[in-house]
Amino acid sequence: MPTAWRARSKATPRRKKSPAWCIRCNACALIIPMPIELDPPVSTGQPRATLRITLGERAPGVRERVLFTERLALLLETGVPLHAALQSLLQQTDHPQLRLMIGTISDDILAGERFSAALAKHPLFPVTYVNLVAASEAGGFMGEVLAQLVEMDENEERLRATLVSALSYPLFLMAFSGAVVLFILVSVFPKFSALFASIHDQLPWTTRVLLAVSNTLTQHGALVAAAVALLGGGGWLLARRPDVREKLDSLKLRAPLLKDIFAKIYMTRLLRVMGISLERGVTILATLEACRAVVTNADVQRFILDLETDVTEGKGIASGFNNSPFVPVAVRQMIATGEATGTLGRVMGRIADSYDRELTRQLARLSKLAEPVMLLVMGVMVGTIVSSLILPIFKLSSAAR
Repeated sequence: MPTAWRARSKATPRRKKSPAWCIRCNACALIIPMPIELDPPVSTGQPRATLRITLGERAPGVRERVLFTERLALLLETGVPLHAALQSLLQQTDHPQLRLMIGTISDDILAGERFSAALAKHPLFPVTYVNLVAASEAGGFMGEVLAQLVEMDENEERLRATLVSALSYPLFLMAFSGAVVLFILVSVFPKFSALFASIHDQLPWTTRVLLAVSNTLTQHGALVAAAVALLGGGGWLLARRPDVREKLDSLKLRAPLLKDIFAKIYMTRLLRVMGISLERGVTILATLEACRAVVTNADVQRFILDLETDVTEGKGIASGFNNSPFVPVAVRQMIATGEATGTLGRVMGRIADSYDRELTRQLARLSKLAEPVMLLVMGVMVGTIVSSLILPIFKLSSAAR
């Protein structure tokens, strides 16, 4: 989008012959540098966004996309034209980057571009979003599609919140127990090392191991911290390698306790996007291409590529689901029935909703099960450390008597 650089001054007016980037002081005629602001050009005579360069400003995310889509759907349902609705949203939006984005989309539409093409220029709107909007432009049901996109984003956010809620308390217990153990090893055990030196050979093996760890942490703490940081950074870099990521993706779908959860997460996303897209007239190949951007697991992406191959060869989409190892038999049968009866989009949407509810219940059960397990592990760790201190003290007191 073209932009114009302008300098502003409230203290002294700008002369007509002055350059656009400076003003001249009336007293000494010296050029005074002015702060620069980036203003998008106004092409419609209506208020436009102003991009002010600020550090640490958060980029628009899912929350802003949901708000934008929800308000736009409401305006379109009340009969407001698209360009006027975008100008109204421009006045209602406080987020600077989102204001600039809406202004850019509004200018593109005024220049004759389709709404979906204008959205595709911005990474805030994924491929699925753009494809559905393009289908709604052709079919004339954009308001309904935008409402479904809001519901899809809200379902994704609800699933993410459920995962965070299920994992937060067990992770907190792990971090707390680790902090307690580290405090005892660094602060408590060194005070007893000299006391236990006289009976070192008679100490329990747990006490000897913990004393050795305590001495290492107190005497070489900087080296231990550097080693942990290097291991963490090396593990992070290793996990970014494509071959390692593929192995981790395969492990997610094969691990005994995790495979069912991850399979439901991926299938929920896949089937929800496919259901909405197919119901709204998006072609199967375009839908599958968008799904590859929604699901990042390498095994699932290969599964989607196999589905594309089956559709291209005329086999239908049900045959690909029948050959997948992580698709339940009931789902295969429902997909085959939906394809045969022409209700594939509706069937996929129902399966996604069912998976979503089942996944929420399963995560809640696992969270409740993880709490007592973590408390038990924490109790065993702290009990082992305390017993490793108390038993040698009893032995010393018995020897003194």
